[in-house]
Amino acid sequence: MIRRLIVSYVALVGVALAAFTVPVAFTLTSQLRGDTEESVLREATTMALLLGDGDAPAREALARMAGAYADETPGTVEVAAADNRSAMPPLPLTARPHDAAFGDALEHGRTTVDWGSRFVWGPELVITVPAYARGEATGGAEGDDDGGAAESGDGDGDREGETGGTTGGTGEAAGETGEAVGGTVEADDADDGGQAVGSAGPADRIVGAVRVRYATADLTDRLWRIWGFRAILAVGVLAVAAGLGAIVARLLTKPLRQLNDMASRFGDGDLTARSPVTGPQETRTLARTLNQGAERLDTLVASQRIFVADASHQLRTPLTALRLSLDNIADGVDDEFVREDVEQATAEVVRMSRLVSGLLVLARAEAKVSAPEPLALRELVEERLKVWRPAADERGVTIVLTGDADDRARVLAGAGNLDQVLDNVLSNALEVSPDRGTITVRVETGGPEEAVLEVLDQGPGMSAAEQARAFDRFWRGQGLTGRSGSGLGLAIVKQLVTDDGGTVTLRDAPGGGLCVRIGLRTVGDGARWISPRPGAPRSGG
Repeated sequence: MIRRLIVSYVALVGVALAAFTVPVAFTLTSQLRGDTEESVLREATTMALLLGDGDAPAREALARMAGAYADETPGTVEVAAADNRSAMPPLPLTARPHDAAFGDALEHGRTTVDWGSRFVWGPELVITVPAYARGEATGGAEGDDDGGAAESGDGDGDREGETGGTTGGTGEAAGETGEAVGGTVEADDADDGGQAVGSAGPADRIVGAVRVRYATADLTDRLWRIWGFRAILAVGVLAVAAGLGAIVARLLTKPLRQLNDMASRFGDGDLTARSPVTGPQETRTLARTLNQGAERLDTLVASQRIFVADASHQLRTPLTALRLSLDNIADGVDDEFVREDVEQATAEVVRMSRLVSGLLVLARAEAKVSAPEPLALRELVEERLKVWRPAADERGVTIVLTGDADDRARVLAGAGNLDQVLDNVLSNALEVSPDRGTITVRVETGGPEEAVLEVLDQGPGMSAAEQARAFDRFWRGQGLTGRSGSGLGLAIVKQLVTDDGGTVTLRDAPGGGLCVRIGLRTVGDGARWISPRPGAPRSGG
């Protein structure tokens, strides 16, 4: 959820940023293109006016202006005569006089603008302007000559600042032409920006054409600076937005994470789990509702456990008295049929006593979880096996201890929990093992933080469906223990192992039978050593 909130926030900021910066960048790009085209067209028109004057001084001024333009700008000037074949001294003949742009200028009097590409621009801007004979051109040829050249020069100087030195000193060269320039430049300004900027009337006499090739490398650099700066700025803004979004998302989802933690603990069986009542009004209401439900459920379960524990404890005394009474009856009865009935009743009383004892053990295990303590695993297993070997010897069953875990392996377990776990597992294994069979107890190191205890028997085993239900309370399998047990032994084992932070699973043993695998947490060398104390076997059935 946090990731989705961050992505949504960054996407929102990105859309807003793109909506603001992209139009601005396009506007600046269009403005750069328009200013450059206007400046170059102004210079080409000025040169065309000098070419149209026709006298030698004007030609000399045009040559100096073309040279200055080539030196101070990334542009070059080409001139073609009216016949499109001969040169106009002192200017050289263009290398490609017969292209379409010169043809349109000389034959139709059209001014053409070619950027070389429909996308932004190509490698160069090419503008071709026709030159009309002095006194025959339309538009501004009859305008006031006084101050016209200065006006043209001023316009050139202004465009120099806009295009980064495009025109350079061409304004000075244009100023030398004096009255030849006139006011015709402003007459052509109205036609700037089109593919065919202007055309001649039927009475105009075209004496030549001027072409300006302006390299766009500098414009491309400026374009990259325009877009690159905004791209870098956008990336920086998005990075900051992602960082802020992560902080805001974690703050907003903190109450939900607390509720999820509470639900996870509750699902794992911790009925004391509660969620802090924080955050917005909705999450506070939800937290209070969940806490109230958890409190009520905890109370109901606790009451049930108390009832089971009390009932089990109270039933033990009458069951013991009933068994003693049946034993006394059996001792004083000579009738075989009566004795058989009494023995059956005694067996049922024994089974009920085991069931009551198992319920009492399970209720106590669920009611109170003792703090795990470090225990010497192999030593504890050896002590419990000493207790169970006499019962196994009576049936000819051999108990074998194997594994690579040494005496230094210590695990975390509550006081007496691991003893009860081993007693229940060994009791079940002994009941299902055939005579002269073998029970293998394996103690191994499962990893840096886990020790594994496995008990393998040679009994009938369990199917996959039975293994899935084996830890349910009062469930009994089809083996010997299913007929005589209470169905609480493995439930007690799972409860005690889970309370100590371990795991217990069932699987098929190699060669047949059942393998009970118990994973226990290990401790470091600095933990306190607690030796197990031997005692009588304890089994919940």
